[in-house]
Amino acid sequence: MLEQLFDLVRNNSQDAIVQNPAIPNERNDEAIDTVTHSIFDGLQSQAQGDNLAGLLGMMSGQAGTGNNLMNNPMVAGLAQNAIGSLMRKFGINNSAASDIVASVLPMVLSSLIRKTNDPNDRSIDMNDVMGSLTGQRQVDTDRGSFDFNQIGGALADGKLDMNDLMRMGGGLLGGGGGGQQQSGGGLGGLLGGLFGR
Repeated sequence: MLEQLFDLVRNNSQDAIVQNPAIPNERNDEAIDTVTHSIFDGLQSQAQGDNLAGLLGMMSGQAGTGNNLMNNPMVAGLAQNAIGSLMRKFGINNSAASDIVASVLPMVLSSLIRKTNDPNDRSIDMNDVMGSLTGQRQVDTDRGSFDFNQIGGALADGKLDMNDLMRMGGGLLGGGGGGQQQSGGGLGGLLGGLFGR
């Protein structure tokens, strides 16, 4: 995912970074890399912390797109991290760093969300994103695996309920195993795997 994220930042930063006199031309790639890692590290912190549900909601498009995303507290946190990183690394002031991030971040996240949820775009999907952020490609058990790609459809009604989990997790949630759940399987095992516990 990090490589795809770098490409999205590069493709959406022509004016904000490449044409920006505050960033020397020979350091454009370094600035793009700084913004990329700030975004990735912030998303990873959310995935491995206590906001996996909020991250899944954002990645499924529930938080809106474009500049609407900047109203999301999680995205505001990502922005602050990126602004701080740019200021430290390039010695630019808060205003210049904020302008860069305000221009790049909404476009990058909107593109990532759009690509992740587009079944015709095979370059990146929700399993890739969540696998990179949580450190697990998917949640596997002896009964099957949890498919993050179905999260968008599950959240279409604005909530995630047991029926949604049953569709996404299939047999590992007890949907086809005769009702008997083994230790480490079922909903508890799934959620433990999701949260790294």
